[in-house]
Amino acid sequence: MEASLAAVDAKAMMPDAKSMTSGFTSRRAAAEPTVCAGFARGLLELAVAKGADRRALAERAGLELDDLADQDARIPFSSYVALMRAGQALAGDPALGLHYGEAVDISEVSIVGLLGQASTDMIEAFNQLNRYVRLIVEVEVDTHRFQMTAKDGGIWIVDTRRNPNAFPELTESAFAQLVCGPRRFGPGPVLKAVHVTHADPGYREEYERIFRAPVTFGADWNAVQIEPTWGPQPVARLSRYVFGVLSERADALLRDLESSKATRGRVESLLMPILHTGEASMDMVAGKMALSRQTLFRKLKAEGVTFEKVLDELRHRLALDYLSARKVSVNETAYLVGFSDPAAFSRAFKRWTGCSPRTMREPRLAS
Repeated sequence: MEASLAAVDAKAMMPDAKSMTSGFTSRRAAAEPTVCAGFARGLLELAVAKGADRRALAERAGLELDDLADQDARIPFSSYVALMRAGQALAGDPALGLHYGEAVDISEVSIVGLLGQASTDMIEAFNQLNRYVRLIVEVEVDTHRFQMTAKDGGIWIVDTRRNPNAFPELTESAFAQLVCGPRRFGPGPVLKAVHVTHADPGYREEYERIFRAPVTFGADWNAVQIEPTWGPQPVARLSRYVFGVLSERADALLRDLESSKATRGRVESLLMPILHTGEASMDMVAGKMALSRQTLFRKLKAEGVTFEKVLDELRHRLALDYLSARKVSVNETAYLVGFSDPAAFSRAFKRWTGCSPRTMREPRLAS
């Protein structure tokens, strides 16, 4: 009884755990496909500009507005789909996906767009897009999402993602950006034809206005035919030095995205929102992953860790983040990382770092 009363008192005194951990949670991708928060935020802002209510959009998508604050954070793909549907309804614009591709400057919502601007020409920009497109949105593909192919005497850019008709708005925005993005620093590609596998959505005139080319609905593939002069078109709005810096950052983001798909990353993403309860257990996490305890044990062992090690290192990392930011006290940090007893937290912190948490919390004196 005393322990439960202490927990109630602690919760009354401590900051809201969801608000404290939301930043960490959003930086860890779940196992399902994800979309970068910047890309989703751009869509939300366009819908708001067209008359939709900001909070209503987020609520219908199952998101908090804070989830979109960090441009490189990840949100579930299903939330992006829900956001698109909500935007179409609340903004009264069924062609919102098409208009987003026309309006969005990818360099403002994703590092991938900046890499494109630092490329020497459109071919290099296209190659960078293929290399890092998962940083914008994850989809099911066999190899590269976009491919260039010669057919019927023309050059085509093909979107090879699986099940495209389940969410044709992604095809619309991708092709519209492919055309309209380059127009911001040049004439852009001149299209000869646009083929999409989905049916006519009822706003053909918008397709024709944006693409300026014949459009075929219900086609066998999602592809646009381009002029051969498109590839060598120069870009280079940013220096090669910037290109190198951006590439390093994009590689780091890609590594983080890939690691989050591992069992350890999935376990961490499930632990973070419940860590403060002090009730995080292997059985609970295994249940949320629809796995038996034994199967989860084997999967983590194959990655060279145990559940206890993942939990301990997650607590360590988050404690360092909380204390170095100096926004919460030592006792609040202990609660947020799952310790009901501040003394136990202090012992764990000393084991992790060799020093007390109060030493970490104290401002460093200027030298």
